[in-house]
Amino acid sequence: MTTSQFPPHSSTPVHASPVQHGSPIATDGPRVALYSEEYAADPQRAYREMRRRYGSLAPVELAPGVPATLVIGYHAALRILNDPEHFPADSRTWQQDIPSDCPVRPMLEWRPAMIRNDGAVHARYRQAIVAGIDEIDMFALHTTVEQIAVPLINTFCQDGSADLIHQYAFPLSFAVVNAMLGCPPEIGQRAAMGMAAMFEGVDADKGHAMFTGAMFDLVKLKRAEPGSDIVSGLCQHPAGLDDGEMAHQVLCLYGAGIEPQQNLIVNTLRLMLTDDRFGSGILGGSLSTRDALDEVLYTDPPLSNYCVSFPKQPILIDGVWLPAHQPVIISMSGCNNDPAINSGTYIDNRAHLAWSLGPHACPAKSVSYLIAQDAIDQLLDALPEMRLAVAPQELVWRPGPFHRALTALPVAFPESPPLNVFSGNPGGLTTP
Repeated sequence: MTTSQFPPHSSTPVHASPVQHGSPIATDGPRVALYSEEYAADPQRAYREMRRRYGSLAPVELAPGVPATLVIGYHAALRILNDPEHFPADSRTWQQDIPSDCPVRPMLEWRPAMIRNDGAVHARYRQAIVAGIDEIDMFALHTTVEQIAVPLINTFCQDGSADLIHQYAFPLSFAVVNAMLGCPPEIGQRAAMGMAAMFEGVDADKGHAMFTGAMFDLVKLKRAEPGSDIVSGLCQHPAGLDDGEMAHQVLCLYGAGIEPQQNLIVNTLRLMLTDDRFGSGILGGSLSTRDALDEVLYTDPPLSNYCVSFPKQPILIDGVWLPAHQPVIISMSGCNNDPAINSGTYIDNRAHLAWSLGPHACPAKSVSYLIAQDAIDQLLDALPEMRLAVAPQELVWRPGPFHRALTALPVAFPESPPLNVFSGNPGGLTTP
């Protein structure tokens, strides 16, 4: 298997029509490495080149020797996302040939959770998750974000500088998820470390084991000491989830609630700090935080490529044979920026695929919106003269086939006195 990487100024000829590729069986050939630093630095250029060469479906590698098809055409993505019969989420056949230390296996392997099942099994898991999320008191969640954000801001507001990932977005996302799930700090810390390893693909198998162990411990705790939180609600749901099923539902909630949430906050802050439509030094921008969130969900969604399916038999889509049991990855970022549908207008436009569509669409988008918007507004209200501390082109994106994430977001601002700390209990997120 060879891997294609696009040079900064590609000399690849423009074909009169995209190259048809693939066959009913997996074939060797050049593939774009989604794990490379080059791809991470400018994925939109990579999508444009893939679209010119291959059309709406491109051959890629998720890790060395792990082939997949990346869907970068919006209409092809709609067809796939709304057809779980031909594009099921079950990865058990695929993973039989994937070693346990493969860096992307923990993100794709089968588990007893809604993300890797279809039909009645998926419905049972999803009903339990949705019921838990529906119990979140959104007014209390506003208060919780404030209770977490203000002390974090106070740790750096007198310094005049900060890295908004490590000092703000990550610890805030981590603390909010722990509060919603009723997770104590020690278990939450293990979960965060394990999840980070899984997303990074570095010691992913060890990270997966650490993460799964933390989830089992959390479930055991909540069965013994239930509270007003999502995990306690899942334990009591009529679906009757056993400990293994419980642990994997919570694992998925953590996976969606820390890394993608952090990236949504950071990518939106980056846009607001580098685009005068939102900023002019943040004080005079003409567009709102919600407008910035909507634009980022189109142009730089926090989870660039995911919504994975595994066709049970070879299937022909847009002139491309998709092999059986090989991953088909939806590029939310590539599809959102498909010239066939992207008009460049993002305000109040919800046609993007950042939350996915169909039976596997994200059930917590309202919660995610609220957390991100409140986190950003708390920060900018406290430090309105914040500016990027480096040139925008000096920001570095983390390699990885799934996420869209910066390594750091350094900012500077006038030294400011600490804010008044809001007193209260940040755990009161769910109704009794």
